[in-house]
Amino acid sequence: MQQQRHSQACCNVPPAVSKGYSPKGKYIDLNGTKCYATGPSHATSAIFIIYDIFGYSDQTIQGADILAYADAESGHEHQVFVPDFFLGKPLSQSVYPPDTEEKQKTLGAFFRGPAAPPRNAEKVPELVKEIEKQCSGIQKWGSLGMCWGGKIVSLTAQSGTNFSAAAEVHPAMVDPNDAKDIRIPVCMLASKDEDADAVKKFGEALTVPNHIETFSDQVHGWMAARGDLENEKVKKEYERGYQVLLDFYHKHL
Repeated sequence: MQQQRHSQACCNVPPAVSKGYSPKGKYIDLNGTKCYATGPSHATSAIFIIYDIFGYSDQTIQGADILAYADAESGHEHQVFVPDFFLGKPLSQSVYPPDTEEKQKTLGAFFRGPAAPPRNAEKVPELVKEIEKQCSGIQKWGSLGMCWGGKIVSLTAQSGTNFSAAAEVHPAMVDPNDAKDIRIPVCMLASKDEDADAVKKFGEALTVPNHIETFSDQVHGWMAARGDLENEKVKKEYERGYQVLLDFYHKHL
């Protein structure tokens, strides 16, 4: 396992907005799929974000804007795209944590249906092609998966991938068998709620440059919809998580 540690930050992540975030981007249409698009149109690298099961949230949109603009001073801006995989029907946050039988059934049905990984992984290449039709000049792609999106990232980082670098934050369904087939540099930021043994074995199975780190005092979802940015500790670790991602993309895109 080759673990990459970033000794010096490429840039400084701006302080996160705790509440009432105002997006910097806009929504575009990808053949019927809504997509949040942010970042300067002249940027030649792009990041494709697969949001968590709760869909669009202020925390996810703010994260996309951070990735788009925070590395601008060094000339590493990115165009960033967040397609609406669930077509306006994400899972309600009331289902999480799944601490009742009813919630578990609802969550299971969602993962077998709208969030089924293979079905959604198949959508990625066509969405990337449609983005490239509308936004010319993109030369390199990175991917970022949150929660269930981490599984999609693993499945789309294998042989024949569109992407040059892949990242997963608080990933769901971590499978060391997926790691064996990943062909591009990968970054995984886990929370205290992921299976620590699965994360460890995933890292050991990788044969590509990688950065595997666990934020041991953060809950599953702290960099997306479940991140309580009004909590100073969560806010700090949210910012640090995006700093790690920016350093990773700075190196590999």
